[in-house]
Formats: sequence, structure tokens, C-alpha cells
Amino acid sequence: MTAYPQVKMLIAGNWVAEGGDGEMPIVNPANEERIGSAPKASKAQLDAALAAADAGFQLWSNTPAIERFRVIRRAAELLRERAEGIARVMTLEMGKPHAQALGETTGAADLIDFLGEEAKRQGGRLVPVRSHNLLEQRVTQEPVGPAVLLTPWNFPINLPAKKIAGALAAGCSAILKPAETTPACAQMLTECFMDAGLPEGVLNLVCGDPAMISEHLIASPITRKVSFTGSTAVGKQLGALAAQGMKRFTPELGGHAPVVIGESADFDRTVAACAATKFRNAGQVCVSPTRFLVARGIYDKFVAEFSARSQKLKIGDASQDDSVEMGPLAHAGRVAAMQDLMGSMGGDQGEIVSGGTALDRPGHFFEPTIIASPSPESRLMTEEPFGPVAGIVPYDDIEEAVRIANSLRYGLAAYAFTASLDESHYLGKSLRAGMVAINHFAVGSPETPFGGIGDSGFGSESGVEGYLGYTETKLVTVAKSAP
Repeated sequence: MTAYPQVKMLIAGNWVAEGGDGEMPIVNPANEERIGSAPKASKAQLDAALAAADAGFQLWSNTPAIERFRVIRRAAELLRERAEGIARVMTLEMGKPHAQALGETTGAADLIDFLGEEAKRQGGRLVPVRSHNLLEQRVTQEPVGPAVLLTPWNFPINLPAKKIAGALAAGCSAILKPAETTPACAQMLTECFMDAGLPEGVLNLVCGDPAMISEHLIASPITRKVSFTGSTAVGKQLGALAAQGMKRFTPELGGHAPVVIGESADFDRTVAACAATKFRNAGQVCVSPTRFLVARGIYDKFVAEFSARSQKLKIGDASQDDSVEMGPLAHAGRVAAMQDLMGSMGGDQGEIVSGGTALDRPGHFFEPTIIASPSPESRLMTEEPFGPVAGIVPYDDIEEAVRIANSLRYGLAAYAFTASLDESHYLGKSLRAGMVAINHFAVGSPETPFGGIGDSGFGSESGVEGYLGYTETKLVTVAKSAP
């Protein structure tokens, strides 16, 4: 049985177990048992973290890029070495099946590697001059300053890793505030960076009340960049706070991803991929496929097969059984949200084909649920469910499918499956989203940008964009000292 670590904050290089505002319980969502506690930072402790980040920025921004790279690369190596233990703690904290938790952790090491390499690659550029009196015009990317990194519970290693690595590669210092329910994952990730030789104060970790912490950190004149992953509603609030100080803001917000499935698609491969991906992490994924738009000729067959596959998933406590395929929802509030959503279905709103109820067992479990022909105005088709619920809608032509897919203000990810080259090109161009995947679901890799448009946010992380988002552009022009 994996032991749950004592959760501590990191402020100015010191590990702090006592929170100035007390502590908060940590509960295993698979059995509702308390597994530990985390300190709640006071405003005085936040001010200490801000002061440390300010001093850390002065040091780290002046550290040669090759030295920053070496520390970041070593952190990635340590993360790989510790991946098994970290994955076990992730499963305890938020219920993710072990294989998924381990894959997230090792994948995060790849993200860190790539962004660390950017520290060596991003040297700026020279621009040809237009005048004989000018000697040089050069453009450089300067680190923006201390960054506040706010992350959710559903990917407690991946999301902090890409933010930390992007900030550190660019030469920024950072304060990480993880979700209240997954602080140990963030602590173990932070330990990798500190054990890799990161100087004190460059990276700080605080825990506690999300509203108080985010408002206090964003309002500080020390903070120059805010990166947030979470809900659209909260993202808009934090964006307004950042705008008051003219601070760089990168929000990666909610999604309601459509999947267009053409009649020419490889049926067996497509339905298998859809079922596996929809219920990954119990559907608690911002890019989770949710609105399945299926060509009418294969619609009935798809509904039947998708439902059959969903009912075969092994559900349970992944901390006790590595073969579990779907774990619990994060907390009781998510179960209540699913039950409320189900209460809005039925009649002309959509047919519940399978699932639709909470499981009668300890923990926050909800059945994989399939809704056939949900109304365009139904809550399922207009609100992100963020749970194990899929809506399946028939369409008659590809233009209709695109109209349905693009009908919401969300625009994070969109998917399509087709064997038609013409459809592939049309869908890639026409689907309105920051990321579009054709014939697969893998929209995230270390080398590519991750981000959305509309109510799903703006800006990107990962890829070169994950580095540039922590920089400001500077132009330096040099003229001759005399004509």
C-alpha cells in the first residue's frame, strides 16, 4: 500500500508544514477516507513566496541558458526515476487508474525535456536594416518576470510540469498553486526540480484557499505573468484581475469537444478509440470527446456498439487494483453535477441508452453514460459535462455536422474520423478549435501547442509557444556613433 506523504509548501527554499491559515483534509475519492492533510497558506506566507520569487527572478534570469537547461533536464530525469511512486500517489489523491497516472507522469518528463531544450534554441533574430546609418536590428525574447501558475486536479503532474518548465526555461521564477485535492503530486514534482539543483526562491509552492491565493498573488506588483487551467467562469474572473495590472495571462479553460464520424471511417477502430478516450479519467478531461456527431447511415450501429463497450469497462478503486479502467469522480460535487444533468434528460431532451446513475458503493463513482439524440438545446449539448457522459447525434451531410460542432463558444479541441481525403481537408479547415485531430485523439505532445479559442481561452502551452508565453519581445537597434 502506497504511503501518502506529509504535504508541505516550499517558500524561499524552505519546506513548510504549517499553514498560517490552518490545514485542509485530503480525501481518497475512491473510498471517501481521509489520507492526509495540507497546509493552508496565509497572506503573510504568500508575501514571503512573492518576495522569494522576486529575488529568484533576478538570479535565474541572469543564469546562462545552458545552465538553466541542465537543471531542467535533470529534473525530467528525476521525474522518470520517481514516476512509479508519484503515479501511486496520484491514484490515491484523485482516483486515476495506475496506467493512466504512470503515463501522465512519464509524459510530463518529456514535456519538461522539450521545454528545457528551448532555453538553448531561442536566441532571437537579426532583422536587415534599411539605412546605412544603422548597424544592427536585433529582436530578443526576454523573460517576462515572476509567474503565478494555477493548476487543477485532473492532471496534477502534466499541467504543473508544462507551466513550470516553460517558465524556468525562459528565465522566469514561479509560484505554483495546485488544486486543493492534489497537493502531494505537486510537491513531488517540485522536489524533482529542487533536487536537480534549482536555486532557492526560483520555484515556490503554496497550498490553500484558491480564491484568496489567486487574488492575492495576481494583485501583487511582483507578479508579471499568470497561467491558469480551469473553468471558463473562473478564467474570466482571473483574466479581469490580471488585466488590472496589465499582466500577461494564459488561460486554458473548458471544452465541449465534438467528434465528427463519417460513414467512410473504419468503424471498429473508430468506436474502440471513442469509447476508450471518452471515459479516460472518468471523462474529467478538458479535451474529452463529448458530442459525437455520427453519419446517419451508421448511427444506430454506433450507438449500440459504443454503449456495449462502455458497459464493459472495469470500474473501481485503482489504488487497490491496477486493472481498473475507470476510477471515481473527483469529489461528491461532481457526482451531484452528473445526477443533476441526468435529471434534465429524457423526453425530447435525449434518451438515456445506458448508465445514468451513481454507483451504490463507497466513493464518488458514476456509471459510463450514453445519451442518444440529445436535443440541440439540451444541457448536455450546451454545457461541458466534465464527467463520463457522451451524447450521440445523427447528421445527414458533412456541412450539418460542422454547423453542430461549431455551434458553441467553446473551441479547445475537435476530432473527426473519416477515410475520405476530401472530408479530412474540409474538416481540418472548418472545425473551429485550437486543436483538431483527424482519425485519432492525440492533440497533446511536447512539440506542439496546446490551447483553445473562444470560451476555451487563448494562448498556448507546450511546443515553442510554451516557452514564448513566458517572454516579452524586445527590439534593439544600433546606429553608427557618427555619420
